[in-house]
Amino acid sequence: MRSLLLALTVFVAQAASADTLLLTAARLLDIRDGSFVENAALLVEDGRIVAAGPRGDIEAPPGARRLDLPGATLLPGLIDMHVHLTSSPDYHGFRRLALSDERKAIQGVVHAERTLYAGFTTVRNVGAGSFGDVALRDAIEAGEVPGPRLFVSGPPVGITGGHCSDNNLLPAEYGLEGEGVADGPWAARAAVRRNIKYGVDLIKTCSTGGVLSKGTKVGAPQYSVEELTALVDEAHSRGLRVASHAHGAEGIRNALEAGVDTIEHGSFIDDSGIRLAKKKGAWLGMDIYVTEFILGEGEEKGILSESLEKERMTGETQRENFRKAVEAGVKMIYSTDAGVYPHGHNARQLSRMVTFGMTPLQALQAATLNSAEALDKDGELGALEPGYLADVIAVQGNPLDDIRLLESVHFVMRDGVVYKHSRAQD
Repeated sequence: MRSLLLALTVFVAQAASADTLLLTAARLLDIRDGSFVENAALLVEDGRIVAAGPRGDIEAPPGARRLDLPGATLLPGLIDMHVHLTSSPDYHGFRRLALSDERKAIQGVVHAERTLYAGFTTVRNVGAGSFGDVALRDAIEAGEVPGPRLFVSGPPVGITGGHCSDNNLLPAEYGLEGEGVADGPWAARAAVRRNIKYGVDLIKTCSTGGVLSKGTKVGAPQYSVEELTALVDEAHSRGLRVASHAHGAEGIRNALEAGVDTIEHGSFIDDSGIRLAKKKGAWLGMDIYVTEFILGEGEEKGILSESLEKERMTGETQRENFRKAVEAGVKMIYSTDAGVYPHGHNARQLSRMVTFGMTPLQALQAATLNSAEALDKDGELGALEPGYLADVIAVQGNPLDDIRLLESVHFVMRDGVVYKHSRAQD
C-alpha cells in the first residue's frame, strides 16, 4: 500500500540561542562528489552544522534534541537564483495593472512560504516594484513570516520602453513609467545608488528585450556597453553583484564585456558568447522549465499573444543552447523565473536540466554549490559540512537515481529551524 504523507509544517520565529540538534537519516549526499554517507548524522548548534558523518562517529552532547528521518536522504537546502516572489502567475499582461504594490507584497508572503516548503532555503529575487522584496526580506529575517533567505534587487534598472525597467501596457496619455528607468551612464549610476539607498543586495538590469513585456524584441540589445559598464562599475564599487536579463546574443556579449556577474536566460547565446562567459568567469542561469507553463497555460493567465509568439521562437533554442553551454563548461547556476509559473514548483526544472545535458549531480550542484558561490556565500551555503549554515532538506530515496524526488521534499530546515517535517503513514 502506497504511503501517504502527512504534512506537518512548523514555523518557529526564532531558534533558541543555544539549541543543539542531532539529525539522523539513512544517508547523506556529499554534494561535491556524489558519494553517500550511510547511516548519517548531522549535529547542529546555534543554526550551524558542527559535525557531519556516519552516525557512530558523532556524539551528541547531553541535553541535545534528537530527530530521526528513517529511510531519508539528507541534502543541502536548494537555491534558486531567479525568482519574483511579489509576482503571481495569475496576473500576466494587462492583468498586472489590477494589482497594487501592497497586494503584491502580501502575495509575496504567501509565495515565500510555498518556496521554503518546496525545499528552497535561499532565493535571489531579481525584480520587484516599490522595494517590496526588501520589505519581504526584512520581515522574514525578523521572524515575522516564514520564508527562504532572500537576496533582493528591488526595481530593475534599464532603458525607457525596455523590458523589466519600464511599463509599456498603456498609451502615452497615462504617463506610466517604470521606477527603474535610467537612460545614459550617469542616470544608470544614479539608479544604482538609489537602489542601494533603499537596501538592495544586488542590482538587476536588462541588456535585451524580453518575452513577457509588451513592445520589446526578445533578442534586441538594451543599453550600450558604455551604459552597462557604468552601471556595473557603480555596483561593484559598492560591493554589489549585477544580474543581467539577456536573451539576445549581442546583448549577452555587451553585458559580459561590461563585467556583469550573472547572465539571466541566455536564450540566444552563441559560440562567442560562450567563450566570453568562460573567459570572464560569469555565471549563466537558464530558465528552461518556464516555457512549458507559458505555452501550456499562458493564454488563460493573461499572457499577451505577442509574448506567446516570442516564447515559441525562444524556448527550443534556449534549451539547445543550454546543452551547448553545459558541454562547453560554462559555469551554471539554478535560475527558474518563478512567478511566471507557480511558486513552489521550482524543483521541476531539475529534471529538465538532466534531459538537456546535465547529470543529476551537476543539476543539484547548480542549485547548491554553484549558486552559493555566485552569491559569494561559498563556505556558508550549498553543502552539509561543518561550519555551514544548517539549511537541510530530505527526500525518500536516492535523488541521483530519480532527480524528480526533489519535487516532493518532506523535510525542510533553515538556519537550524525545522519548518516542514512530513511523516509516512500507512
